[in-house]
Amino acid sequence: MAKQIFVNLPVKNLNKTIEFFTKLGFKFKPQFTDENATCMIIGKNIFAMLLVEKFFKRFTKKKIYDTEKSTGAILALSVESRKKVDEMIKKVIAAGGKETRKAEDYGWMYGRAFEDINGHLWEVFYMDESKMPEEMKKRK
Repeated sequence: MAKQIFVNLPVKNLNKTIEFFTKLGFKFKPQFTDENATCMIIGKNIFAMLLVEKFFKRFTKKKIYDTEKSTGAILALSVESRKKVDEMIKKVIAAGGKETRKAEDYGWMYGRAFEDINGHLWEVFYMDESKMPEEMKKRK
């Protein structure tokens, strides 16, 4: 098993991207930050490397997808409560992002989705597994 996860995302403007995610409450590792990239701390062992597109291209021969037209991934963040989900979306909108889908409430799980300023899709959700339907708990 992996000890940590680093998700690498291309960004158009690193300073604006750092400003956006700072408004959402995220912190960054200065030792992994320069004019090409920054390391955003998502959780104890979870990080997003935000790489300027030109620098990102050094790691792949594939074309960077146009986030206006397509999606390569949706990043999902689990938070502590329904209130935290709603607070995050308010911060996203205030920082220049946009909500991409109405809230979904399953009783035991509640989530919303947003697009960051680079067009990457994120979900923010709260889940109380103790209230999960019994048929789901029995799946193995």
